[in-house]
Amino acid sequence: MAFALNKFMQMERADLKIVAIIQARMGSSRLPGKVLMDIGGETVLGRVVRRSRRSRLTKTTVVATTELRGDDAIVKECQRLGVRCFRGMAENVLDRYYRAALEHSARLVVRVTSDNPLVDPDLIDETVMTILKSDADYANNRSPRIYPEGLDVEAFTFAALERAQREARQPYDLEHVTPYFYQHPEKFHCVAVKRAVNFGHYRWTLDTAQDLQVIREIYGLLGNRDDFSWLQAIEAVNNGAQLASMGSQAILKALHAY
Repeated sequence: MAFALNKFMQMERADLKIVAIIQARMGSSRLPGKVLMDIGGETVLGRVVRRSRRSRLTKTTVVATTELRGDDAIVKECQRLGVRCFRGMAENVLDRYYRAALEHSARLVVRVTSDNPLVDPDLIDETVMTILKSDADYANNRSPRIYPEGLDVEAFTFAALERAQREARQPYDLEHVTPYFYQHPEKFHCVAVKRAVNFGHYRWTLDTAQDLQVIREIYGLLGNRDDFSWLQAIEAVNNGAQLASMGSQAILKALHAY
């Protein structure tokens, strides 16, 4: 992918503004306030923002949160991080994405979620390259599951997003943003990132307190930096003294569980 990426970056694509939009909210049924919890001296949201910004193809990063008073804390955190913030409807996340993309003149949107603090910038670029090379409306790296859960990236054109915002009416489509694309192949050209080796048995997303322990341990094994790759994380997990600092077989099992 490196050659194709370098070639693309050398091209004149002034008309193609790629915007990464990170959805975030304080409300969570299983782990309330998780996006502002600490991972090695930085908030979960801070980790997601910093790692997303390492993408070589995205030009703008935006956090899309809600208009609810409880999410004022996210706005404050965005100010601390120096990242743009957009506020929209709490329940209609599809509309929130559409309006955030519209406000920032996006031609291509990358969707990242704030409960994935190990999101990888190379996988963001890989997904973007996949949609561009295929001239598709939508691309993802999670269906089929070939990367660890928690490294999910989706990319879609603004034109596709605008159509989905105009047509989608089911609550599930509005809440989860992208199902309308892949549930309507007659309307959208959808493609998936492909990889020969499957790493889908790892679980690195943040839903529970145990997930938080797992992710903290991974960061700890890598010096609490946020410039490591997902492959370095795999290596650290596999060679990291069997998580001796925690001595927990349950956590070790969770690292490999899907």
